[in-house]
Amino acid sequence: MRRKIDEKIELIKMNTEEIINVQQIENFMKKGVAYCGYECSGDIHLGHLVTVMKLLDLQKAGIKIKILLADWHTWLNQKGDWGFVNSQVKQWEKAFKAMGLKAEFIKGTDFQRKPEYMENVLKLALKTTLQRGIRSIQQVVRNTENTRISQIIYPLMQIADVHALGTNFVVAGTDQRKIYMLGLDIGKEIDLPEAVYLYTPIIPSLKGPGGKMSSSVPESLISIKDKKEDIEKKIGRAYCKVGDVTNNPLLSIAKTIIFPQFGELKIKREKRYGGDILIEDYPKLEKMFESEKIHPSDLKNAISRYLEEIISLIRKNQ
Repeated sequence: MRRKIDEKIELIKMNTEEIINVQQIENFMKKGVAYCGYECSGDIHLGHLVTVMKLLDLQKAGIKIKILLADWHTWLNQKGDWGFVNSQVKQWEKAFKAMGLKAEFIKGTDFQRKPEYMENVLKLALKTTLQRGIRSIQQVVRNTENTRISQIIYPLMQIADVHALGTNFVVAGTDQRKIYMLGLDIGKEIDLPEAVYLYTPIIPSLKGPGGKMSSSVPESLISIKDKKEDIEKKIGRAYCKVGDVTNNPLLSIAKTIIFPQFGELKIKREKRYGGDILIEDYPKLEKMFESEKIHPSDLKNAISRYLEEIISLIRKNQ
């Protein structure tokens, strides 16, 4: 019994960048509900797939999954009109189901109009300075110099969502950290319940250092709608300097998606270039790439092959 519990705890913790309130994992597992919210704009890409894989880990550990299709957040962040937002919500739900999530799908507009929800948002607003509100959204809003009041309401709603949905596990990328840390600080002052926060890594932009995969920059990402030739073309053009393991998007994809999914990575090469290599863990791949034992073109070919296998299955299931 103890061993089974420990295995579930390790499954919940694995492949995360940071965990807040880690000591509460076992307590919350008994009636565990995990949540992740998605702003439904543009195509689902590999950056989203990282959080989906963590949700699948939680699902395997027996935790109930709730997916917030954040239609109101999408609109507040100026990503499109309601016609666009509603069509995106339908597409995203269909895609998440194709990825294997057996979740409860909830739209923000299903509960965010309730008086008790808005009361919590206003209580959070009373405890938050304008400067801190702006700081909390710096990594999720494109232009903070022209921030609108609606975009400052956004993080307060995100904090309120966790508790309105009755969740005790929150899955998010590290770009959401400032929002949830704000929630940890001010949530206590208005008696919002505690939760475990599981932060997943961010995949850098395919274009190179200084950015992340973003739906607003199509050339920065691999979408689940990309066909084989699109994947090969984008990966072929991706930043991947010889021996450079810093901000390398291809190594990040290998670490966060391919190794967790397949447990290995096979580099296929002609015999005159050393023949095939089977790499069984990420640290070995990084070490070999840094020592220039693997050429960027060989890594690109391998990454393209594995991504096509993953994405083709999602396409097939939709």
